Amino acid sequence: MNTSLKQSTFVDHFHSYIEKLQGVLNSIPKEKVFLLQQLLEKAQKEKKQIFIFGNGGSAGNAMHIANDFIYGASKDIGKGFKINALPSNTSVLTCLANDEGYEEIFVRQLAVLANPGDIVVALSGSGNSENIVKALKWSKENGNPSVAILGFSGGHSFNFADVAIHTPVDDMQISEDIQLVIFHALMQYFCKESNA
Repeated sequence: MNTSLKQSTFVDHFHSYIEKLQGVLNSIPKEKVFLLQQLLEKAQKEKKQIFIFGNGGSAGNAMHIANDFIYGASKDIGKGFKINALPSNTSVLTCLANDEGYEEIFVRQLAVLANPGDIVVALSGSGNSENIVKALKWSKENGNPSVAILGFSGGHSFNFADVAIHTPVDDMQISEDIQLVIFHALMQYFCKESNA
């Protein structure tokens, strides 16, 4: 394949991806994102913790978001959010996966670290990963408000999250893009509010 044909093929693909992403962005349920904003604001005021987690790319997004909310959401020292990315400790993850099973890696951490009223945020494309569903079930049973940002059909997580932000897209990468778009918008909002 010659270079100009390769470029044309790539540009077509890229254009298609952007069009699909734009369509999904327009379908984000903004009233549900507002409910997430309210939960986060309450957590910040009441010094509650936020626990965020996911698998694969969503795990990477959880760590990225934790960084944004510890520092980027307010650059005044001590004014960020008390947020913990549960995929970030490799020793804990591998211990729990090895000893208890991969489905236990988040719920076992929540059972030790979370207090009633702390917020639980799950990031998932399918919404069907057993470790995500188990953590959301535990949250419901233990007085922890939960949010799930979901793609595809929403899966089982849709029924267990107190706030399900669902964009029905059958594309894992776009689903993961949406997770970051939502939290980047929230981070900028809180940063602006902290400087007002």
